[in-house]
Amino acid sequence: MLAGNQSATATFTLLGFSEYPDLQVPLFLVFLVIYTVTVLGNLGMVTIIRVSPKLHTPMYFFLSQLSFADFCYSTTVTPKLLENLVVEDRTISFLGCILQFFFACIFAAAEIFMLAVMAYDRFVAICKPLLYTVVMSPKLCALLVAGPYTWRVVSSLTLTYFLLALSFCGSNIINNFVCEHLAIVSVSCSDPHISQMLCFVIVIFNEVSSLAIILTTYISIFVTIIKMPSAGGRQKAFSTCASHLTAITIFHGMVLFLYCVPSSRNSWFIVKVGSAFYTVVIPMLNPLIYSLRNKDVKESVRKLMSPRVHTETTQEGKLRTLALDG
Repeated sequence: MLAGNQSATATFTLLGFSEYPDLQVPLFLVFLVIYTVTVLGNLGMVTIIRVSPKLHTPMYFFLSQLSFADFCYSTTVTPKLLENLVVEDRTISFLGCILQFFFACIFAAAEIFMLAVMAYDRFVAICKPLLYTVVMSPKLCALLVAGPYTWRVVSSLTLTYFLLALSFCGSNIINNFVCEHLAIVSVSCSDPHISQMLCFVIVIFNEVSSLAIILTTYISIFVTIIKMPSAGGRQKAFSTCASHLTAITIFHGMVLFLYCVPSSRNSWFIVKVGSAFYTVVIPMLNPLIYSLRNKDVKESVRKLMSPRVHTETTQEGKLRTLALDG
């Protein structure tokens, strides 16, 4: 009971990048720009997909879910990072740290499974194009989003429960800028073995299951593309997968680097840089990757950015038609 009371009143100090005082302001400006681009890019992507009828397809529905997860994940982590770069007091309450971990866990896993769902969508579109609208029904799309979200909430609650069962005594120094699992258990006063093993099992399950889906679907996609008689058809099929493959490589490469390599081989500085890329930079990259290479998105953006031009053009065309009719 005493341990529980101590944990409830414990505070954590997020060291972040405080060992580099000369870099505090430059890092603040860099991360502020990245976060601004992340918010505008991901919320912009969600808005464009919602208001553009041309983008009301399963592929863009899943892309909007990915953008939403990226926005929420970045917003869970980055504001506290920015605050700690400009203030002397870098403490965070026990409840605040646990809540940050809980929501970061949900939205990080959301991206993992959303990339797998998008791979399945590309598999149906390329390998079974005639059945695409039948297979990717609105009901199935909703289930492909709701199912993984249910698992993510359950797994995050489980990990959080076992973290709450640990004891934390007084003020604890976390050598990172975010309340992630490894950093939290490293300052625990009690044995964190069960919590560490559970986290390892869940992370491995998430990675293996999502990568298995991605690899299986893309093997079938590549086989189908190679069998296409038309070079133009092959190029078009490859181009539809290029953005997704880029996002998969960046995201899963960083996950494997951070969680599947023994921690003894990494310095805390490398872990912090990797965590910054994983939690701050990747959510910014995804909307850029998908928008810069996607003609439909770029066309929808142009229409939204210049509605006045389109309206004037339409009105001018109507006037010319009336003049010709007259």
